[in-house]
Amino acid sequence: MNRYDRVTAALEPPFAVVDLDAFDANAAELVRRARGKPIRIASKSVRCRSLLERALALPGFAGIMAYTLPEALWLVSQGFRDVLVAYPTVDRSALAVLAADPRAAWEITLLVDSPEHLDLIESTHPTTRIRVCLDIDAGYVALGGRVRAGARRSPVRTPAQAVTLARDIGRRRTLRLVGLMAYEGQIAGVGDNPPGNPLLARAIRVMQARSTRELIRRRGRIVQAVRNLAELEFVNGGGTGSVEKTVRERAVTEVAAGSGLYHPRLFDHYTGFRGTPAALFALPVVRRPGPGVVTVLGGGYHASGPPGPSRLPQPHHPAGLRYDGNEGAGEVQTPLHGPAADRLRIGDRVWFRHAKAGELCEHFDTLHLITGDSLAGQAPTYRGEGKTFL
Repeated sequence: MNRYDRVTAALEPPFAVVDLDAFDANAAELVRRARGKPIRIASKSVRCRSLLERALALPGFAGIMAYTLPEALWLVSQGFRDVLVAYPTVDRSALAVLAADPRAAWEITLLVDSPEHLDLIESTHPTTRIRVCLDIDAGYVALGGRVRAGARRSPVRTPAQAVTLARDIGRRRTLRLVGLMAYEGQIAGVGDNPPGNPLLARAIRVMQARSTRELIRRRGRIVQAVRNLAELEFVNGGGTGSVEKTVRERAVTEVAAGSGLYHPRLFDHYTGFRGTPAALFALPVVRRPGPGVVTVLGGGYHASGPPGPSRLPQPHHPAGLRYDGNEGAGEVQTPLHGPAADRLRIGDRVWFRHAKAGELCEHFDTLHLITGDSLAGQAPTYRGEGKTFL
């Protein structure tokens, strides 16, 4: 019986746990990699209010990167400060609440990348100036645009485009430009050491090295050009997978990270850092269909992103279990194959790691907290607090 089985013996699966010792160790590693620059916590990768508070209480962390405006409004109502909504909002009801609440308007910054976003914010007739942040496309483009790596986010890519939008903001009485953000997902979110594929690993490293050099120059020019028009409070960049690279840029004043606190399976394959799995979930064995096969309850917790095996939860303990190629992870039940299946009995547990971080919390209303060899309590997820923001 492993440590998690012993500690949680009184709990009925399915349930999710967070190992606080691993969580704190991961937080310390992120701070070390950030080399003195503050880390803004990406809330979508945590989705648990008490664990956001725990991380923010540690030196080196400052501010929240939220994923929707309703979430940001709720977090501010709960006492959180300095919340950047890292994706544009078209939620008119939430914008109206923000526009009428001076305290929220002071603590929340909205992301924009087009005049249409500015028009929408202004249409709510704010009683105080709304803080906005420019989103800059950080993707890598080569061969005249025939090759691209990185998320397709903002249409703003050049210094001239950024200046045009910054000037538009400056002409609007109810808006104030306070920040700039550029997320290099092709570096921060793509492991450079995929297992069993050295050629792909080499290609990824070449792409990331070229993208890093290009972005240092371009982001620096954009920041300099915008600073001539507005007094920026922050320039945000990076993510868990690129922290030590992004902080080298003088133009960047803070980095974003969140997944590194839980260290899900997609972050196992980086050469620059190592983390400790902190978030896991347990499912009970409910059937033994035949030799070398067991069936667990539930399990269809697919992660967002391109469809494929990398987005499935990973059977973690006992080792040696794999999915049935014809069924995968199921909504109500999931068959698992492998020699370890013959050692499992009805009622035993199989422990999994989610492919991504905070998405796990959309399936559980409680995280059971573990310290050492004991349960340290429990914490409600967003779902457990009755909050579903997407």
